[in-house]
Amino acid sequence: MTPFPDRFQELRNLLRSYEVTGYAFDDSPDRPGAALAAYLRQAAYQPGRAAVAVAEIDDLLSKGLFNEEIADDIDLLPHINPLSGTSVESCLRLICEHLTRFLESPHLPPRAGPETTWEWKERFPELSHLFGAYFHQDFASEYASHKEAMDDYLDGVSEQDLRKATTEIQQFLHLNKEDTSLRDAARTLGLRISPPAGVSLRR
Repeated sequence: MTPFPDRFQELRNLLRSYEVTGYAFDDSPDRPGAALAAYLRQAAYQPGRAAVAVAEIDDLLSKGLFNEEIADDIDLLPHINPLSGTSVESCLRLICEHLTRFLESPHLPPRAGPETTWEWKERFPELSHLFGAYFHQDFASEYASHKEAMDDYLDGVSEQDLRKATTEIQQFLHLNKEDTSLRDAARTLGLRISPPAGVSLRR
């Protein structure tokens, strides 16, 4: 069975970044706002994403927001509030302009850590999955120990994702050299329990 095409998948990911603004556009012609800046920092690691987002915005605008052909696809997108006196279409065009400028002169990957929750989870997706799915607030009702939770994760993870998790952990520790920032960032990724007694989070 052929999977249903996800027409605006990358645009949906981009618009989810706007959670940081309460799902309101905050971009200006001169500079991207907090949400789009976070997306562009992430795109510096994967420039192809910005190109896909531009293509999807062009596709959407060419069809029109109220075109019945794409109504179901539009319903899947986060609902963003345009700036006063503007339309959603004009805000999307402005996003597209910033993305196009980025593609014409790509940014170097940032040395500093992510600045928004969306950005942390996009930067470390497998680590976010590990924390959020196995070391969450209901941990005690599902597992008798940290080892049991880790064994459960290892039983189901693919070799590719395991390698990805290993790389992400190394990068995560490198970015968070202070224990306070490490703890805060881990919580942002979904970690809700403390390490075993006598074991530091960094270890």
